[in-house]
Amino acid sequence: MQPFTVTPIGVLRTPHTSREGMPIQPTGASACRGEARINPELADGLKDLEGFSHLILLYHFHESSGYDLTLTPFLDTCKRGLFATRSPRRPCGIGLSVVRLTAVHGNVLELEGVDMLDNSPLVDIKPYVPRFDTPQGDIRCGWLENTAEQAQEMKSDDRFVQRDSTR
Repeated sequence: MQPFTVTPIGVLRTPHTSREGMPIQPTGASACRGEARINPELADGLKDLEGFSHLILLYHFHESSGYDLTLTPFLDTCKRGLFATRSPRRPCGIGLSVVRLTAVHGNVLELEGVDMLDNSPLVDIKPYVPRFDTPQGDIRCGWLENTAEQAQEMKSDDRFVQRDSTR
């Protein structure tokens, strides 16, 4: 595969200045407010966004590096395959969060439910549309089936801070 370059469209400002103690998912960050500050030259692209209650944000895990193909995730005690987790230490380092949009002011989006680290580079924004984004039918959650509800209370620790790693 060929590497490619991603140019951030803005930056996320959040109250989370350290990876330790952060919410591990947006459901555990419902009261956390933050902002997406979009590069001014892209502000016209925010037209009509205020009509959506939620957004999908794609961003870079800028403070994470390296990865392990198996790891013990926050909501488990067993090692799991990296791609069966939401670990921030990933080969491409891209994060995804669904957040509530509360206001649009020029090139600044006011958000609730921010679970990302302050100053994370914002890669893209997509409106959340339940008819498009919520699968119907038989949905399975694998090893998270019995523990996903714990994400509301769980806070991050240092397990995904860079350590000696093979990658």
